[in-house]
Amino acid sequence: QVQLVESGGGLVQPGGSLRLSCAASGSIVSINRMAWYRQAPGKERELVAAITSSGSTNYADSLKGRFTISRDNDKNTLSLHMNSLKPEDTAVYYCNVDIQNRNYKIYRYWGQGTQVTVSS
Repeated sequence: QVQLVESGGGLVQPGGSLRLSCAASGSIVSINRMAWYRQAPGKERELVAAITSSGSTNYADSLKGRFTISRDNDKNTLSLHMNSLKPEDTAVYYCNVDIQNRNYKIYRYWGQGTQVTVSS
């Protein structure tokens, strides 16, 4: 089985920065798409950013370049660098990874979520 461990969340002032990390471990043959989602209070879960195995990325339109997603294929890790944070960025952030296991089946895994709070 696969485990996703997230880290890096916390409290930050508006305009500040945070880096979220997600480490995948377990029965991994290959990792396809990796992504970050978030869910703010009273809102639906939304895609923040995604990155393919080749490094192609896409972001939520509202982020306007403030966030950067990256991955380390050798370490099976995913990162999200968040800059110029705004109160509306406050949410629980979830790591999402599509993994092919040793049975050659692809499953979508979710991290436990890490809280990001942007407040003065």
